[in-house]
Formats: sequence, structure tokens, C-alpha cells
Amino acid sequence: MGDPTRTLELLWRDSLPAQGKRGPKQALTVTAVVEAAVALADAEGLDAVTMRALAGKLGIAPMALYTYVPGRAELIDVMLDTLYAGMARRKPKARDWRSRLEAVAHDNRALFSRHPWLADVSTTRPPLGPGQMAKYEYELQALEGVGLDDVAQDAALTFVLGFVESSARAALDQRAARLESQMSDGAWWEANASLLARMSDPERYPIASRVGSAAGKAHGAAYDPDHAYAFGLERILDGLAMLIERPRAPRGPARKRGI
Repeated sequence: MGDPTRTLELLWRDSLPAQGKRGPKQALTVTAVVEAAVALADAEGLDAVTMRALAGKLGIAPMALYTYVPGRAELIDVMLDTLYAGMARRKPKARDWRSRLEAVAHDNRALFSRHPWLADVSTTRPPLGPGQMAKYEYELQALEGVGLDDVAQDAALTFVLGFVESSARAALDQRAARLESQMSDGAWWEANASLLARMSDPERYPIASRVGSAAGKAHGAAYDPDHAYAFGLERILDGLAMLIERPRAPRGPARKRGI
């Protein structure tokens, strides 16, 4: 995270009063710089987004880039908020809270899928820009009116988004392993089948051998990110259902002490 004051000024630049600047008109805009940075991260990963590399992509001197953004940390904050602002929002399958929250999860997973480097960005202290606030407002609507208090609403949403982010990281790790080995999961397991067969001992590990074999056959690999996501999201929603749909004791008239 960059300097909070400078970051907030950049994030809310369209809402702040314009300040006159002396000197020649700038050839670029902050928006153009951020869009180029996002494109670079999408193509080469977040580590590739350096001020020097970005300046080269934009055709300007590295020092000139600092007239648009104060540094890389602030740039990443604005990149994140920009993606939040333009995030696609699907229509839920139904009006119930479960369908609404499922749509929120799918929207966030799609965002990670389009921009895998987002999994490398820490959001412990998210920059409170217009994109972040609009995203938060939209997502909270899925839980509005279900009977949770405000703190529980925030916690439930955080619970779902944390699961989605974890799933995105796992999928990213699998993708990285595939690229590093230059082999699909199926091809890797097939190439190492004989070694794995010698190491596996059904008599010593009967349950692990049976379950691992069944899962590997079903997924064609030891891990299927799509299956893990679908299974996990259902369990997350089942858990929240126990909280949201639990019977609540009716509120009776207040009693006076001693009566």
C-alpha cells in the first residue's frame, strides 16, 4: 500500500476540485497510465510492473511517469480500484440471498480469472476509492434484509470473498506449476504413474489409496480448481444458511425487574 494521502488524491481525482497547474499540458492522463499498467500486469504479471518498464511501454522517460503517479505502490492501489470500478456484475439466478451471494462470488472469481495477478495484491488495508466503495455497496446488497446485523453482514461477505481469493490463489499455483513443467496435470500424472504406484501402499494407506485414486480418476489430476471452488462455495453458503435461516426467539414485551 502506498502513501494514503497521495493514493486517496489519485483515487478520488475526478471528485476533487481541479487545481490549476503551470507548465505545458501533459501528454498522458492518470487513467491512461493505469490502463497501460493493468495491461502490462495482465500480460507479464505484477512483478513486471515497474516504473521503468511502464515508462518504456508508454514511450516516456521514467522520471516523467512520476508526474502522474508518485510511485509503484500508489500505482497498484489505483490499478486495483480501477478494476473494481469496471468489474462485471451478473444478474443472480433468483432473488433469494443465496443466489445473490453466489453471483457475488462468481463475479469476484471471474475478476481473478481475467487478472490473475490480483491474487498477489494485499488487500488487508484496501484503498477506499470509488471503485472499492461501489464494489462493497453492490456486494452488501446480497445480504441486505436477511436478518443479520451490520457487523455480521460484513463478516459474512468477508468470509465468502476470502474463500474466493483462496480458490483463486490455488488455481494460480496450479497454472504456474503447469507452465513451469510444460505439462498438463494429466500428462504429469501419467509420466509419473509407475513411480507413484511403487510409492503407494494400499495395505499401509488403505483409505488414502482408495480416496486418492477415486479423486484422481474423477478429476484427471490430484486437484481440480473448478470442482474445489464449486464444492467449497456450496459448503460456504450452507454454513451461512444456518446463521441466516436459524429460528429466532420472538421479542416479547420488556419485563420489569422483580416481577
